Amino acid sequence: MSEPATQGRRRPSIYDVAERAGVSHMTVSRVLNGHPNIRESTRERVLQVIDEMNYTRSSIARALAQGRAMRIGVLVDSPTQWGPNSTLRALEAAAREEGYAISAFSISDDEQSQIHAGVVELLTQGVDALCVIAPRASSLDMLRQQSTGLPTLVIKAEPEAEMHTAALDQRAGAMAAVMHLIELGHRSIAHLSGPLDWYDARAREQGWRDALADAGLPIASPVVGDWTSDYGYTFGKSYDFARTTAVFAANDQMALGLVHGLAERGLRVPDDVSVVGFDDLPDARHFLPPLTTVRQDFAALGALALQILIAAIAGEEVDGHDIIEPRLVVRRSSAPPRA
Repeated sequence: MSEPATQGRRRPSIYDVAERAGVSHMTVSRVLNGHPNIRESTRERVLQVIDEMNYTRSSIARALAQGRAMRIGVLVDSPTQWGPNSTLRALEAAAREEGYAISAFSISDDEQSQIHAGVVELLTQGVDALCVIAPRASSLDMLRQQSTGLPTLVIKAEPEAEMHTAALDQRAGAMAAVMHLIELGHRSIAHLSGPLDWYDARAREQGWRDALADAGLPIASPVVGDWTSDYGYTFGKSYDFARTTAVFAANDQMALGLVHGLAERGLRVPDDVSVVGFDDLPDARHFLPPLTTVRQDFAALGALALQILIAAIAGEEVDGHDIIEPRLVVRRSSAPPRA
């Protein structure tokens, strides 16, 4: 008899099914994926336990009927950072709405071995497609050496050969931020960039350059940071602001540290220096002062990426490249420069 769903009870996982059936979770996954190299007695036992535990029965039936796993593998680089983490969570939410599950593999250090291991692990789970959240150029370079034969989408603003792409338009967001400062009257705008091995950091730096060039303003070398508040704080404490009246920081965390560093040396935001960030963290509106920044619609990105992958899984022809424009959110950290 099937166990009824009970309010407040944790839904059974694939590991619960494996434990009750006396097999590994990989065996359960292979049964769900219709893998041929499974003994019939094992298959029947696993399917019986699935029925007894009421383990996402509708999704399983759909998967078996369509010959698909209804699962998308996600390879995510630097998962603790705001952008990759938010993209992953948005993709998970979009997948649930469509009856898909997500299997994620995280990469941090020792990228080459981890990327290879991640691809192998996800393929072993019988995923229908791959989504790659690889913000560092070095990670994507290593991924190009892997061959999976599956529909693959990369979260990246520039088109990628033999892969689908979807992204938030980092360059457009940066240009909007810098044009806002220019329209306020600033003529010397510094840039505290992220690590330039990151595609997002490169695009935001390019947007800063393009906005200044379009306005005929001087372009100095950016200061390359590491995304952390500590780096922003050091920059704020040590940078020569004799002529600079505004800073475009490549993310809100560095902007937060920057405001702190400026305050410690007696410079006020925005009275002495205007500061604009990027990301619109949930706490950005509570910075002192509340931070002008660029908001990214991760929910829209997750939904877009998933729809492209589902179409590719079905063999439908889809556009190779889609992009979503961020939105500038003006708060009190930016103002016209003092005369």
